[in-house]
Amino acid sequence: MTACRAGLLRPGDWLILALGLALVVALSAHQAGSQEGRVIVRLDGKPHTEASLRLNRVIEVAGPLGISRVEIRDGRVRIAADPSPLQLCVRQGWIPPGAAAVCLPNRVAVENAAAGYDTLSY
Repeated sequence: MTACRAGLLRPGDWLILALGLALVVALSAHQAGSQEGRVIVRLDGKPHTEASLRLNRVIEVAGPLGISRVEIRDGRVRIAADPSPLQLCVRQGWIPPGAAAVCLPNRVAVENAAAGYDTLSY
């Protein structure tokens, strides 16, 4: 005989199946929420600010040369303004997931800690 017939499943069996399904759904929702992109702003190598990529905002960091402005918009991050003479970190533009931009003269670093590909295998 097979256990798939409706008569052989007891109410406790249905309860176990429902609880198992609810657990899978809850764990999936938790995993999806934990993949939220994060931005880590460092000053002199020490964490200054950590923020979500979901909220649009501007973070101002006072370095030795002046104020650096970090812009978070539409799930992306960039250094919008910096007092460094060559403006290399500003010219870098939007920082891709898993990458960072560093303004060495002003000692400000911005890391896009969003989930990206570590490696690709074929």
